[in-house]
Amino acid sequence: MAIPFFGKKPPSGPPPLGAGVSDRADELPPRTELSSLNFAGADAGHALAHVARLVEVQESATGVGAACEEAAVLYANGDIAETERVLEAVLDDPATIAGDGLWLMLLDLYRLTGQKQRFDARVLDYATRFERSPPPWADLSPQAERRVAHAPTVNLSGRLSAQAATQFQQIGIIGRKSGTIRIDFGRVRGADEAGCALMRQTLAELAAARVKVALLNGDALADMLSTQVAPGRAEARDVWLLLLELLQHCNDEARFEELAIDYAVTFEESPPSWEAREASRPVAQAAEPLVEVEGDVFRFDADLGGASNDALRRLAAFASERSEVVVDCARLRRIDFVCAGMLFNILSTLRAQGRLIALQNVNAMVGALLRVMGVDQVAHVTLRD
Repeated sequence: MAIPFFGKKPPSGPPPLGAGVSDRADELPPRTELSSLNFAGADAGHALAHVARLVEVQESATGVGAACEEAAVLYANGDIAETERVLEAVLDDPATIAGDGLWLMLLDLYRLTGQKQRFDARVLDYATRFERSPPPWADLSPQAERRVAHAPTVNLSGRLSAQAATQFQQIGIIGRKSGTIRIDFGRVRGADEAGCALMRQTLAELAAARVKVALLNGDALADMLSTQVAPGRAEARDVWLLLLELLQHCNDEARFEELAIDYAVTFEESPPSWEAREASRPVAQAAEPLVEVEGDVFRFDADLGGASNDALRRLAAFASERSEVVVDCARLRRIDFVCAGMLFNILSTLRAQGRLIALQNVNAMVGALLRVMGVDQVAHVTLRD
C-alpha cells in the first residue's frame, strides 16, 4: 500500500503563532505535504494504527524533499540505521544541492543516537558549506540519560564560600573519575562571591574535561543569588556570572536574556551568550514518557508512541483550560507516526477553538515529521539549537 505524501492540499489560514517548523524557512527542504490521510475523523487513531506499517514513501518532484520525508518517517518508525543511510546518501551525492534542513536532521540524528565521532566528522563540512557555526554537541541518547541517572551525586549544603574549597576539589575529582556527575544545590542556604567564583571555576574545569554535569535544584540557588545583584551596581561580578550559568542549566532563556542585558549595562561588557545546558532535574525512570507542567508550559520527555498515548490526553486537558500554551519539546527524542497523527487531531481541535499552541525546542528529526504531517499548519513549531 502506497500513501502519497507529496500531493497538494487546499491552503489553510496562517497558524496561530507564526508559520513553519522554523523561523528560518529558507533553510528547510522544500515543502511536500501529507495529503491523503484524513486525521479529522473520530477514529483517526485506529486508522493510523492500521496503515502505519504499510506506509511507502513515493518519489516527489524534488529528491531532497523526498529524502527529508522518507528519513522523517523512518525515524518515526524507529529504523535508525535506514534513516542514517538515507540522509548520508543524499548529502554525500555531489549532484544533490541539499539545504540547511537535511544537514540539521543528520546532525541531530547523531546527537539523538550518541554518535559523537560521526557528528564531529560532519560539523566542519556544515560550517564550511553554510559559513555559520554548527549546533553544539550534546549527547541526547537514552544511554546518556541512563549514565546520568546512575551518576554519583554530590549534595552541597550550608553556604558556598571560600571555606568550601575542599568540597569543590572533590567535585572535580569525582566528576573526572566517573565522566558524569550530579550536583544538588537543594541544601544550599546562601553564597558569597568567593564561593560563586569557586563554583564557576569547578563547572568550567568539568566542561573542559568533557564531564557530563547535571545540576539539581539549580533554580532554588538562582532565586537566592538574584537577591544579591542589582542593575547599575557593579559589584559581585562572580555572583552575576554564576546566576547566568544557572539560568542556562535551568533552560530559563527569558530570565537569562533579561539578566544579560542588566549585566551588560552594569559592567559595560558583553555578557555570556545563551547556551542551553542539560536540564537541572533527576532523570525519570518511569516506563511512560514523563510529562511536566510549569505555569503555562507543558513539557514532553523521551519518546511518544501509540494511538492511546496518555501524554497527549493530558496535553489536550491542559490546553483546554488555556488560551495560549507552550509545549517544551527539548527532551522529546522521537514521536511515532500514529502519535503524530493524534497530535495533529488534538492541535487542529484546539486551533478551531481559537487556542494558540507553540511547540518549542523540537529536534530536527521530529520537526521534519511534524512538517510532513502538517502539524506546523495548526501550531507554531520552532527547532532547538
